[in-house]
Amino acid sequence: MSNLVGHLLLFGGSVCVLLALPMIIGRWVRPSLPTPEKDAIYECGEPAIGSSYIQFDLRFYVVALLFIVFDVEVAFFFPWVAIYGNAAQLADTRLDEGARQVISARMLDQPVETAEVISAPTAQLLMQTGFVDLLVFFAVLLVGFAYIWKRGDLDWIRALARRSEIAADQTLPSSAGGSQPSSEPATALAP
Repeated sequence: MSNLVGHLLLFGGSVCVLLALPMIIGRWVRPSLPTPEKDAIYECGEPAIGSSYIQFDLRFYVVALLFIVFDVEVAFFFPWVAIYGNAAQLADTRLDEGARQVISARMLDQPVETAEVISAPTAQLLMQTGFVDLLVFFAVLLVGFAYIWKRGDLDWIRALARRSEIAADQTLPSSAGGSQPSSEPATALAP
C-alpha cells in the first residue's frame, strides 16, 4: 500500500513540476514591452467600446445553455443504443445458447454463469418498448427545439429583424396610389 502511495505522490509531484516549469521559464525569457495598444481590452474579436459596466447581451448565454441542454440530452442516446443493440442481437432466433447467455449477462450486468437467459420474444418486446421510448424522448426534444425556435432564441439579430418589421408595417400605401413613409423617425422604434 505504501508503495502505491509513494508512486502516486511521485507522479503527482512530477506532473506539478512539469506543468509549472514552462510557465516559469517563459516568464524569465519572454520580453515585457507593454504599450497602450497591447494593454487595451480585446475580447471575442471586438474592441471594447465604452464602460465595462454595461449590460451584456444575454443571447450568448442563452445559446450556450441551449447547446449544453441539447448536448446532454444527446448523451442519453448512448445507453439506449447499447441496450437496443444487445436486444436486437438477442431477438435473433438463430443465436446459439452460449452467445445468448453471454449477451444476456452483458445486458443484465451479471456474471455469465449466473445470468438469466433472455429469450428471443422477450428481447423483441424489449426492442419495441425501447423504440417507442426513444420516439417519445425524441418528440419531447423536438417540442423543446420548436419552442425555442418559435420564441426566437436562435435568432442572433432578433431586435434588428423586429425593427425592420415594425418599420415595414408603418409604411402603408396611401389611397392616392403611392406609398408614403410614416412621419415617425425609425430611431424611435422600440427594440
